Amino acid sequence: MSFSEEWQQHKSEALMRLNSAPAYDPGGTGEYGGGPGTADYIVHADDLGRIGHDAYQLFNGMDGAGKHAKAGSEAAATGLKGSGFDMGGALAELNGVWDTQVTTLKQACAHISNHLEYSASSNQATDQWIETGLKSLSASRINELFK
Repeated sequence: MSFSEEWQQHKSEALMRLNSAPAYDPGGTGEYGGGPGTADYIVHADDLGRIGHDAYQLFNGMDGAGKHAKAGSEAAATGLKGSGFDMGGALAELNGVWDTQVTTLKQACAHISNHLEYSASSNQATDQWIETGLKSLSASRINELFK
């Protein structure tokens, strides 16, 4: 099988998988593309920016919202331990696990925000660079590069 035939086969298989995916269109506007009968999935930079902004706002609010009970829980754990209750140690451990989870969520929000900000600004330039580079290569040269 030649490179061109194999490439066409892979493209056809990928297109069939994409065409069988359900469309995501929460507002009924058709803005998000995709779904049966279409070959492209469309996401606008504004959409990525809004999601990234929401992740950034969640990141900024996590310390206050996620750790508002930390001091009270620590005091309760210390008091319970001091009174000989095993529950004090369990509460202290729970408080530590909760703090770790809040930190992990903050890191995930930061990662999402940073990644979407970068993606929104770089995807178009990357697509143009790839398109320009592929136009100058023959199918046989592409085949050699992938061996």
